[in-house]
Amino acid sequence: MSLKKAASPFQFVTEVSLTRLTTRKASNLTELLKHLSEVSGSSIYLHTHHFLKQHQFLSPEPPNDFAHWVNSALQDERLAEKLASIDTVRFTTIRSLREKIIQTIQVHMEKNKSRRDAPPGDEFRFMQAVSFVMPTPFVAWDLQEFSNALKKISINSLYHHIFEARIRGNQDSNDFFNWFAHELGEIQLAQAIAKMDPYTQTLEGLRKRIITQVDKQIREAEHAKA
Repeated sequence: MSLKKAASPFQFVTEVSLTRLTTRKASNLTELLKHLSEVSGSSIYLHTHHFLKQHQFLSPEPPNDFAHWVNSALQDERLAEKLASIDTVRFTTIRSLREKIIQTIQVHMEKNKSRRDAPPGDEFRFMQAVSFVMPTPFVAWDLQEFSNALKKISINSLYHHIFEARIRGNQDSNDFFNWFAHELGEIQLAQAIAKMDPYTQTLEGLRKRIITQVDKQIREAEHAKA
């Protein structure tokens, strides 16, 4: 059985990320807002997404660092809940995510005039991610090769293609969706992958679900040609 070949292969890549502490720190919401508007996009990304990679075997929807700090250091539970409820998956750019976080804090401050400083030593310290992207040996021209490779790639590679793809290229979905839809013409498979919510499951769980969908498509193609 010969599966449809892609116009261009899917090159699996991986990444290594280093975390660097910046000189920026905030003791209260006013200072936090100032830095939020000025820090790099990689800093915003780190503080809203690093939980996904560090806690890859946990499935609850991850909080962001801002919500955690507001709750623990400033003891502002109402604002912490609002920040934690920001649906990260809705935002296809760091800019729009940054604006939502800033807006949420500003609205809260307008309605709540009390101001509290974090205790000394509990200031919010901004960090920045520095990533290095490298190719892997895994390349796929069709669905079978893709399935075989997906079973072998590292968690870092999967994370890169699923999460960072949307922010990196201002895409509405991930790298897998784009390759299935635009290179193989597998629109139904691409849509099935796009519907998976990567924020509510582990990366290993997500890997298994994608493989299941791809293998299902392979079997349907075999049946159609039989």
